[in-house]
Amino acid sequence: MNLSFFKYQGTGNDFIILDNREHLYTNLLTEQIRLLCNRRFGIGSDGLILLNNHPDYDFEMDYFNKDGERSTLCGNGGRCLVKFAFDSGLKKTVYHFLAADGPHEAEIDLQGLVRLKMKDVKETTTLNDHFIVDTGSPHYVKFVQDLSKINVVEEGRKIRYSDEFADNGINVNFVEPLNNHSIFVRTYERGVENETLSCGTGVTAAALVAAHHENSFNEIVVETKGGKLSVEFDLSDDQQYSNIWLCGPAEMVFKGEIEIE
Repeated sequence: MNLSFFKYQGTGNDFIILDNREHLYTNLLTEQIRLLCNRRFGIGSDGLILLNNHPDYDFEMDYFNKDGERSTLCGNGGRCLVKFAFDSGLKKTVYHFLAADGPHEAEIDLQGLVRLKMKDVKETTTLNDHFIVDTGSPHYVKFVQDLSKINVVEEGRKIRYSDEFADNGINVNFVEPLNNHSIFVRTYERGVENETLSCGTGVTAAALVAAHHENSFNEIVVETKGGKLSVEFDLSDDQQYSNIWLCGPAEMVFKGEIEIE
């Protein structure tokens, strides 16, 4: 099979995007996706995304992790797919698309940054030394000091494969506050089974947990190893988060063709 592909990245979180509106790639096998995402024997990426038609939305996002398995929402992947749709000629002021966790809205601002509206978060679970937050994908959030010195792969893998999370997996985020309005986040991602340079849903989860609990509009700037993102949101008196927007760059890296069996 010959595939025409596009490679996009959002703060270093990179994706293979296939235009599947003519159903050319609907029947890709798990091992084929795994090979395409392999950085030595394939194209190389953190995941693969199909752009599908949908009768009620501008498009549908079908996301697969690097391990070849269909997965939950990928925030940076969603932003990259919006930019791909724009670059492919679908130019709109506001995009409405369907992802694994339901409908989403997105915009591209005047600076070219892609803004993705995330689902509302009605609760965060506070445990002994960490938080559990679902921002379209499940996240473990732990605050630390000297984050640059932490072995994220080793420590993240211990948590992801602990008895509590081994079956379904969880993304593990280590967070260091920088000041009242910014944080540094590093993430171990399930499905990739490694640290990624950035994780959109993880950045969102970390920002919500780190936010000042005020009944007002909030914005948290998030530093990742791959670049800078921001998370904007509203926080109600009963600690529910709404109007959540993940904002940052999304760019095409290259495009090409590859033959796979």
